[in-house]
Amino acid sequence: MKFIRKLLKFGIISWIFIIGIWQLAAYFSSPDFLPSPLIVISSLGDLITNEGLFRDILISFGRIFAGWFFGCLIGIPIGLLIGNFKVAKSFFEPILHFFRFIPAIGFVTLFIIWFGIGEEGKIILIMYATSFIVILNTASGVSNVEKEKIRAARCLGASESQILFNVIIPASVPHMYTGVRLAMGNSFAAIVGAEMLASNEGVGYLIWTARLYFKTEWIFVGLISLGLMGFITDRILGALASLVLGKYGIKANGQVKSSS
Repeated sequence: MKFIRKLLKFGIISWIFIIGIWQLAAYFSSPDFLPSPLIVISSLGDLITNEGLFRDILISFGRIFAGWFFGCLIGIPIGLLIGNFKVAKSFFEPILHFFRFIPAIGFVTLFIIWFGIGEEGKIILIMYATSFIVILNTASGVSNVEKEKIRAARCLGASESQILFNVIIPASVPHMYTGVRLAMGNSFAAIVGAEMLASNEGVGYLIWTARLYFKTEWIFVGLISLGLMGFITDRILGALASLVLGKYGIKANGQVKSSS
């Protein structure tokens, strides 16, 4: 039983179950409709050897990281402004709550017109997709800071800048981290749309090309690549956050420790 619990903990049994169901469904389907795991693995070898899959993964990841980083760089200060100042909240909230309901993929054509098919448009598209969730989580974190802590700091003679950097920001870090982590997922969704319509390289382009050649197994390779990229990135982000932000309640698995 202990061995089975370990397998469950690491998700091995879950993946065996999924692959088994996939294999069973593929047995009763056409390879063009649902290729089996073995066909996908064989196709993976061909893509690595002949189509430069690793290069596509690195290119996509570079775009994702750049857009995500700049989206967080913009989102955190705006979130702090909205949470701290009523004037900023009144100014930004109507804009924020309008544009956050427009998906990034809706701007793909406009971004091609405005920025061309180069890297700038793709990175800005990812910035757009990531910044809103960072802004909202940061602002929520600031709003949830206990007022007693702020009043106590003022009574002790702390200036507004000292309160910001020593009380508000530290108390808001778990919310900021949650926004940053969720934003990474949004960046993966945005890059697929951008590369499908305005690129000749990357994982999104691979998935789009597979449609043209009716290579269903390529689509599975692209989807699995994105899933692994996201999973590994999330784990690395969680591990780094636990090292740097552990004192704010970020656990080693990337989860946020409850303050209660």
